[in-house]
Amino acid sequence: MSALYDAIAARPRLAALLGAFCISFSGIFYRYADVSPSTVTVFRSLYGLPILILVAMLERRRYGPMSRRTVYLAIIAGVFFAGDLLTWHNAVNAVGAGLATVLGNMQVLVVGFVAWVVLGERPPRPVIAATPVVLVGAILISGVIGTGAYGANPPLGVGLGTATALFYAGYLLIIRRGTNDTRRPAGPVAIATASTMVVAIIVGLIIGDLNLVPSWPSHGWLALVGITSQSVGYLLISMSLPRLPAAVVSIILLAQPVGTVILARVLLTEIPSTFQFGGVLLIVGGIALATIPVGRLRDRARGVTT
Repeated sequence: MSALYDAIAARPRLAALLGAFCISFSGIFYRYADVSPSTVTVFRSLYGLPILILVAMLERRRYGPMSRRTVYLAIIAGVFFAGDLLTWHNAVNAVGAGLATVLGNMQVLVVGFVAWVVLGERPPRPVIAATPVVLVGAILISGVIGTGAYGANPPLGVGLGTATALFYAGYLLIIRRGTNDTRRPAGPVAIATASTMVVAIIVGLIIGDLNLVPSWPSHGWLALVGITSQSVGYLLISMSLPRLPAAVVSIILLAQPVGTVILARVLLTEIPSTFQFGGVLLIVGGIALATIPVGRLRDRARGVTT
């Protein structure tokens, strides 16, 4: 455990980029698996759990057990994460892996407004300024403007992508309130992942789209998405980001949706229309506006040159 932390501490930028790269393949592997949203949610959680549990056990040995409050809130967070994954996988079906991933990353803005409504924490001015830019981007991705929009149902994809952002915002807010201990990211996430799997099983049984015995090679793709996105990718990012400046964090997190768009173009031949691509640029630009501390970077640059 200490060797892992030492390696990440020595190269946090590289670790975070590798984590973002792993997560960028999530939608690609899902499309290759060709299974239902409930099925992939169950199996990505199942295959992600062993690594998360192993790291969580090492964390417990080093830092002691988690509090009951942390455990309870992690279980609730898992319910929201199940909503996030189920809606996102359906969004992939409707508008493609690349565009759905960009839409899901609107959670950066949604978290600020949800925290405002629920916790009374007014979002920063850059978040408020970026919101109309991102909304225009979502409208363009929906295909209601222009012709030749990519996706089976782009308007539905935008709606599901927005729901994804809302669910993920709820997950982040709850799991952050459960623990402020950045030394032990795996424990709460392991519990939340197990909770997500249970919820996905229940939902899949209710709506009838759950396949508990997927065939090969689908099963192999499910194992890949579970290991890379659900465990390794997340752990690399969550362990390295506290060691990086805010500006670097923002840029690295933006690499994930941009990377998925590029991968989807190359590996899945997903070709958004001109207007949809413009929407991607607006959403990514809006997220950058909301998260990258431009003023702070400008002040530092001035300090270097004077």
